[in-house]
Parts: sequence; C-alpha cells; structure tokens
Amino acid sequence: MLGMGTLAKKVFGTPNDRKVKATRPIVQKINDLEPEFEKLTDEQLKEKTEELATRAMKGESLDALLPEAFANCREAAKRALGLRAFDVQLMGGIFLHQGNISEMKTGEGKTLVATFPAYLNALTGKGVHVVTVNDYLAKRDAEWMANVFGALGLTTGVVYPQQPAAEKKEAYACDVTYATNNELGFDYLRDNMKSELSEMFQRKHNFAIVDEVDSILIDEARTPLIISGPSQDRSDLYTAIDRIIPDMTDDMFTKDEKQRQVTFTDAGNEFLESQLHARGLLPEDQTLYEPESTTVVHHVNQALRAHKLFQKDKDYIVRNGEVVLIDEFTGRMMAGRRLSEGLHQAIEAKEGVQIQPENVTLAQVTFQNYFRLYDKLSGMTGTAATEAEEFQEIYGLGVVEVPTNRPIARVDDDDAVYRTTAEKYAAIVETIKEAHAKGQPILVGTTSIEKSESLSDLLKQAGLPHNVLNARQHEQEAQIVADAGKLGAITIATNMAGRGTDIKLGGNVEFKIMEAIAADPDADPEAIREKIEAAHEADEKKVKEAGGLFVLATERHESRRIDNQLRGRSGRQGDPGRSSFFLSLEDDLMRIFGSERLDKVLSSLGMKEGEAIIHPWVNKSLERAQAKVEGRNFDMRKQVLKFDDVMNDQRKLVFSQRMEIMEAKDLSEITADMRSQVIDDIVTQYIPPKTYADQWDGEGLYAAVLENLNIDVPVIEWVAEEGVDDEVIAERLEEKADEFMAAKAEAFGPETMRSIEKQVLLQTIDAKWREHLLTLEHLRSVVGFRGYAQRDPLNEYKTEAFQLFQSMLDSLRVGVTQTLSRIRPLTEQEQSEQFAEIRRQMAEQAGAAAPADDAAPAPAAAPAPAPVAPSPDALPAGANPDDPSTWGDVGRNSPCPCGSGKKFKHCHGALV
Repeated sequence: MLGMGTLAKKVFGTPNDRKVKATRPIVQKINDLEPEFEKLTDEQLKEKTEELATRAMKGESLDALLPEAFANCREAAKRALGLRAFDVQLMGGIFLHQGNISEMKTGEGKTLVATFPAYLNALTGKGVHVVTVNDYLAKRDAEWMANVFGALGLTTGVVYPQQPAAEKKEAYACDVTYATNNELGFDYLRDNMKSELSEMFQRKHNFAIVDEVDSILIDEARTPLIISGPSQDRSDLYTAIDRIIPDMTDDMFTKDEKQRQVTFTDAGNEFLESQLHARGLLPEDQTLYEPESTTVVHHVNQALRAHKLFQKDKDYIVRNGEVVLIDEFTGRMMAGRRLSEGLHQAIEAKEGVQIQPENVTLAQVTFQNYFRLYDKLSGMTGTAATEAEEFQEIYGLGVVEVPTNRPIARVDDDDAVYRTTAEKYAAIVETIKEAHAKGQPILVGTTSIEKSESLSDLLKQAGLPHNVLNARQHEQEAQIVADAGKLGAITIATNMAGRGTDIKLGGNVEFKIMEAIAADPDADPEAIREKIEAAHEADEKKVKEAGGLFVLATERHESRRIDNQLRGRSGRQGDPGRSSFFLSLEDDLMRIFGSERLDKVLSSLGMKEGEAIIHPWVNKSLERAQAKVEGRNFDMRKQVLKFDDVMNDQRKLVFSQRMEIMEAKDLSEITADMRSQVIDDIVTQYIPPKTYADQWDGEGLYAAVLENLNIDVPVIEWVAEEGVDDEVIAERLEEKADEFMAAKAEAFGPETMRSIEKQVLLQTIDAKWREHLLTLEHLRSVVGFRGYAQRDPLNEYKTEAFQLFQSMLDSLRVGVTQTLSRIRPLTEQEQSEQFAEIRRQMAEQAGAAAPADDAAPAPAAAPAPAPVAPSPDALPAGANPDDPSTWGDVGRNSPCPCGSGKKFKHCHGALV
C-alpha cells in the first residue's frame, strides 16, 4: 500500500518536477526562435546583443529578454564551438538565472550551461563572475567560452594569482570574468586595503555563477580567507616544545578524533610541568594553571595536536622544505594556506623544516559572507541535493535537479563490507584484476595520498599497470583524468581529483590529437585527426562492450556528496558504467561513526575470512551515519558563521566608511567633527557633569589638551574662572583648535591639507581595524569558556565585540585628531638635512648590496614627522607629490615621496 506522501507525489509530482515543468514553455519559446536566429549573420548576432543591452538599460526586465538572449547565445555557441545546447542545458541556464543551484550530472555540459545566464546578466553592463575551484579550470573555461562571448560581442577576462595589476584590472572590467573563489575573496580584501579608488580591482558584486558550488560554498567555507603579516619570530620556542612531545606516553593525553582535539591527563600535566621547568620554558615557581602560563600551555597543546592528529601525506605533505596542507575533500595541495594559532609552526617543528613566523591578521572574510555580497548568486554541481537545507539557510539558494539528456545506464552495486582492511584490499585487487582482464577502464577512489600509494604498491605486486593521481601529481591532473576512460586503464585518484575534466570512454580524442601533433609537427593535422578519431571510435565501442567505466571506491567518505561525485564520474551522457564501494570495519568512518551493532551482527554471522556482507540494509545504516556527520559539520559551520556575522557587520561598516573617504574630495568636515567629539570626551572626563568646581581636574585637562590637540592654552586659568561651565570650556577649546588647524591648512595649502587628511584617516582606520581583528580573535578563543558559567558564548561575544567596536571608534577619533594636530611643514634646514640623509643612503646602497627589507634597524624618526613639499630630485620627472600613481617604483626602504619623512613601507607603501 502506498504511503500518503508517495501517493501525493504520484498525483501532483514533486516540487522539483513542478519547477522543471514550469521551464518547458520558456524552452519551447527559445526553440521556436531558433530558425530566426540561424538566418542572422555573425555581425547581426553582435547587433542583437547591442539591441538587447539597450532594452535592458531602458528598464526591460531580464526575464522578458531571456528567450531572445538564450536563442542568440545558443546560435553563437553552435557557430563558435560546434555545440548545440540541449533543452536540459537551457533549463539549467534558466534555473541559474533565477538564482538557484542547478544540479546536473557529470558530463551534462555545465561549462556551456553557464554561458546562457552569464550572457543574459552581462547585458546590464554590471559584470558577471563565473567562479571555479582552481586556476587551471578558470583559465581553460575562460579561453574556451571566450569564443562564444566574443561571437556575441562581449569581453571575457580571467583572474589568477600573481597577475600584473593592469591585466587584473582589465579582467575585472570585462563583461564576464572567470576566477577562483580564493582569488575573488582575496581581491575583495586587498581592495579594501587600498588608499586610492583608481587602485581597486573589483566593481560592485552583481551576479556570480559558482561552478562546483558544493565544494566552494560548503567544503571550503569551513576556513576563512585571511590576509596576514608576520609577527615576532618564536621558532626557538616551537622547537624546544616539539622535543618534549615524543617522550609523552598514551596515558598522558586523551584524543577526540571527532572534534579533532587532544587534552592532557593529570599524569600529562605533571610530566609537562617537570619538563618545562627543566628546560627553562616555565619559571620554577610557576605552574601550568597560572594565567601567566597561558601562552606556553597553548603552544604545548598545538604541538601535541601536530603529532597526534595531523598525519604526513594525509593532512599535509612536505615539499621543497615547506609544509603544504592537503584539502581533505579534493586531495589537492592548498599552497599558501596556513593553519592558524601556531599549529602550522608546530607541524613545521615536528617535520624539522624552517619555521615561518606566526602571522597577525590584517584582513579576513569567510566565503559565506563574501558570496552573500552578490546581488544575485547561483551555482552548478553534480551533487547538491543532500545539502539543500544548508544552501537555503545560509545563502537563500534553492536546489533544482535538472533531468539528464539521456537516461542513466550505470549499475550501482550495494556496498561490500569486510571485517578487516587487509581482506578489503585483497578483494579490491581481485576485482580490479577481473575488470582489467576484459578491458574495462577502472577509476579507483581513495581518501588520502597514503592510501592511494599503498594500493598502488599492491597493484604493482599483482603486475597491474596503473596511474596514480593525487596532490603529488597535481600538474598532470587533467591529462591523467582524460586518459582514465581508455581501454583497460587503471587510475587511482584521491577523492575528487580531476574535478571539472570529463572522463570519456576510449580516452580523450582532443588530448590524443594534441599529443600526436606535438610529437610530429611536420605531419598534416587533418590526417592525424582522421586517423585518431577512427581508432578512438573502435576503442570506445570496445570499452562500452566491456561495461563502460568502473568506479571502485575503497572507502565511504564522511559526506554522501563526495561519494555521489565519485560515483557520478561513470555513466555520463547515457554511457554504460558500474560503481562499487568496498568497506571494512576498520575504516575511519565505520570506526569513529559507524554503529557498534553492525560489528556485532557481522561477528554473530560467523563470517569466514575474505567474505563480505552485501545488503541494502548496510547501505541504509551507513547513510544514516553519514547524515549524522553531515548534520554535525553543518552545525559547526553555522556556529562559525554566527560568530563571523558579528564581525561581518563591523567589517561592512568599516569598508563602506573607507569607500566614502576615498570617494570624498574634502574631508575637513569629518576631521572637524572627530576633533569636536574628542574635545567633548576629554572635557567630560576632567569636568564630569553635575560636579562642583572644586572637583574639576584643571591640570589633567591641560595635559590632555596638549597631548590630543597639540595646543597650549590657559585651561587651568579657565577652570578657575567664576561662573564658567563645561560647555563654555568646550566651546573655547573648539575655537582655539579650529584656528590652529586653519593656520596649518594655510601653511600647507588647501589641496595638500585635503590629501594629508585623507591619508591620515585611511591609515588610522586600517591600523585600528587590524588591532580590533586581533582583539576579536583573542575574545573568540576565550569566550567558549563562558558556557561553563551557564552563559551563552555567542551572546557574550556579540555584547563584548560591540563594546570593543565602540572603543575602536573612540580611539580612531583620538588617533586622527592627534596625528593631524602634530603634522607640520618642515623648515628649509630640516628639508636640506632630510635630503642629505636620502643621498647618503642612496650612496651606501650603490656601494654595497642592499640589506633585506627589515634587516637594518630603522633610523630614529623625529616625533610626528610631517608631510613636506618634496624636493624635485626625490621624485621622477613629471611626478605629482599628491598623486602616488605618478611616482613610479619606489624602494621599500626609501623615504616616501609624499614628504612625510617616513620610509615608503611605513607610509604610502603600507597601504599597497
């Protein structure tokens, strides 16, 4: 008997069916327009773009323009690439334009699908970002799809790391820009550290299409993007602590692999205390429980985590003397990513490589909060349905499953569960041998580099030729994946290595042709193509007869999505295929999260060695375990986001203030308001309201006025006057301060003064924001303990973060007022002394190798160095002292051309 839910679905269809059905009339409209667009010349396709863009600018909705735009784009793609989009691809494009996630199986042509909504939304002239998981895919897709956009009269750009500034700016100005999520996030942070609008790269965040959306918005969203600068070097401390850990026995700590935490037992604390005392790392009269010991305890804890929770070749590899992290989901190297809070340094000490100094955060943002900046967001992937709740709750994105162009013909076996790892691997090798004997290509999925290499050793012993693809072979990734569908090929890959590259049965024709042409450049390319295509057709037929691509997984992942991605590599576009999962009770997922009942059931069955249990019930049990882990991971990400949202509101406010300052021509009103507020605050501090005159602190007020406003006025006499009150004193101070600053502006000249105010404001905001980020980091690390006092850590964090933000704004006002009150033009004698010093330094540098950036101690600067009209010989010909873009290349240790008297790296160079 059918359940109520099942019956309702049969009658009314699922919500997903209804969404798909709703797009069919639109797809029909696009198809009806096809004959009309086929008649257009190449030039007329571009003219059509201009017409549609004009209509969009005049206010016609993009939804109304969609059928014509999609028809135009389909025709351009057909001519430029020889690919005619299927109806299901148009559907996927419609869902993307509506701000949804289109779940499309592997091989359904997602790269082409993205061109439709990208083209439609680019008609507004606000730019579209297409986001990919790595630089290779960003460049490949941009190069490939530029043919389509070019045929439509649109420009295409690609953004990548270490790109020249002019080229990057041009790429962002294009109609469609391809980039990785990391580079977009970092450019956003860098833009908000710039001091000139002309130096910023990104425009407004209009519309983004995120490819492999689950990988970017969920897997990678666990860790924020951080721009940091080095702090003091403490490598001796890490090394000394690292020597203690190997002597610790198992009874001295407990390990929680679920939470990835380690804690010391009482025996561990006693051992550590004696060792730290003996090595001089802890004073004799100090215990580990005292507040002064916090730093040492923190670093000991990180060293223990480095030894007991982080495994070489699984969590990281050592390459060229550096510890490089491995992405647990893709098996890819994350070059440039470092663990925070001294953990990366602890791993470097463990591996005996050079220890890089810990960093202080200069700017940070989570992927969640970066992508929520876009007015409209959409995404594509083969697997999103299992995380639909998270996409909806965090990003407001709906997930729509787009039907496949051809029915799926892949056979999905039930999981085979073995008692031990050894039995499992023996069965895997046997299965590979059988499939290889009939010429079936096999893709073997593993969860770590270590496991892929140990399986590779087993296959070598069995005499089976194979390719291994993991983070060590990152560069050849696309080539190895393209070959994975060849007749009899065996490819071992970590999880989702090679994502974005199709595995075609019989191998990749284009790769084969490129290889053949490169090997014999004199041969006729057309003849080579014909020969290879004929051979490929025969190979493809044999592979299909052998059963298509066989995906063999050696373990279940924590997330069902990752397993589905691996499974989805087989059976593309209706091809035959097969997928099997081989598990053992010793696998991490089974050991940490699996049910103990399963182990008891298997034991009671009295299974013989090498036997496996295969039953749909086992699949269900495993899926429940995975769903539990997914739920826990979602809760963790949600918690991180709740804390980051507090900082995000502050970040948005600070960044928008910076933008207003950079756009403003005259900031004298803002600085005057700040000065007025500082005066009110110091008057209130030393002449509290509703107090008697004998309680006022005239001397304290005089010292504060001198320190903050740099004016010497008879405050003590004013305070002693009969009938005077706090308001009168505040008015007099404001009048004197305004006169003092007006005289200063006259001495500098109005234009120079406006430029100085802008730079002082920006530099002070940046410095205060960096200090604030560090304070919030420390607050975040300790606020969790408030839970023990029955107080909600998140509410505590919100309250204290707000108070800290208030005090940051107060100190910002004081900082700006103090700096502006102290700057002054240099006298002629000071100028000539400064330039004599510059020439002396230049002569020294010419005579000897220049020291490292921070090798030489900086010369003592006079208090409050002041901007000065620079001497002509300090600047290149035609340079404008108020316009940094005209200064050319300035040495980091050279005096700043603005005339502040500071080194360039501490002045304008600090903001670049």
